[in-house]
Amino acid sequence: MRTVLTGISVASGIFIFIVLLGFSSGVQNGVKAQFAGDATNKISVRTRVTTKQYKGLNPNRRIQLKNEDFENISNIYGDYLEYKSGGYSNWGAQLVYKKQSGNFSVRGVHPDFQFIENAIISEGRFVNQGDIEDSRKVIVVSNKAKTELFKGKNPIGEMVSIYGINFKVVGVYADPGGEREESQVYIPISSAQIAFNGADNLRDMSFTVAMSDDFDEAVELSKNLIASIDNDIKTKYTIAPNDRAAVRIDNTLEKAQKIYSLSNIIEAVFWFVGIGTIIAGIVSVGNIMIIIVKERTKEIGIRKALGAEPLSIIFMILQESIFVTMFSGLFGLIMGLGLLEFIGPTIENEFIKYPQVDFNTALITVFILVAAGTLAGFIPAYRAAKIKPIVALRDE
Repeated sequence: MRTVLTGISVASGIFIFIVLLGFSSGVQNGVKAQFAGDATNKISVRTRVTTKQYKGLNPNRRIQLKNEDFENISNIYGDYLEYKSGGYSNWGAQLVYKKQSGNFSVRGVHPDFQFIENAIISEGRFVNQGDIEDSRKVIVVSNKAKTELFKGKNPIGEMVSIYGINFKVVGVYADPGGEREESQVYIPISSAQIAFNGADNLRDMSFTVAMSDDFDEAVELSKNLIASIDNDIKTKYTIAPNDRAAVRIDNTLEKAQKIYSLSNIIEAVFWFVGIGTIIAGIVSVGNIMIIIVKERTKEIGIRKALGAEPLSIIFMILQESIFVTMFSGLFGLIMGLGLLEFIGPTIENEFIKYPQVDFNTALITVFILVAAGTLAGFIPAYRAAKIKPIVALRDE
């Protein structure tokens, strides 16, 4: 009965450990999914209205980014930037193809935006530099737009209308961020500015920081870039240095660092709790072995009196310790993996996705558990081997 209870303790320990390890992996997958729709090292620049009086200028001035702002930043900080794109968007525009229509955000962008947004071209191509130079009326639609408007038909070469202006479909893209991210279609930024009377105005600017092998170093570089870009824009448009509302710069790299750090803490907590449960199981194995040795003291004395070697006594005790930890560990492993396999696909949460455990890692964990269980059983086994036969036979 004691052996059964010990086995349950070991099995539950490895079961809890595997489940916690799986959910730790699920949290990390959820974190990665948060950044799947965009580059992790992205800097976004937007401007709004000023909120502070500065150098004789009243607040509530609308700050409007221009093409030259994008060109200046691209030239000045080009050595530290990987991809660059200005943006001019028309939110909620209606795309019309023959009798089909749908509402999509139309974004005028530069060619690099494909990589900033992590857009995967499934058919055709993305916007190129020639499209921008010639202000071509071409458009890259999403898989969502393809499904809604073209009903399975190949859209490449077809014409769609936006506010009565015809654009030729040159590409179809998919976004790892899912359907929400695919509610956008892309056209050359020069064409967007002409079609939507944008002159040389920009709604936003997007950049990615050139990554280095040192993640913390890249984060520090992005912070310095943000500070410099913020200062340049505020200086040009005479904005108070402490007016945070007028110029908004988002840094996904810094956000990623914070969230990854949090996920690492969660993973460490899960490991701590899981290992704690396993240690509890190992301790119970050691305790039950001590009790077993105590109950079998006379048997051990008789065996030794009949000439049994100390190693055979040790092996006899260890057999039971190894069997309990191996059988219970494998049982807990199978139950844990089975539970993750069963409930994993049913979890629909943006913070936890596909909780799973690498089988090799789990198996190695079980073997470590068996080794620890063997060590826990060795101490009472060694003591049993040292018992003198005459003392063992007198034991009550």
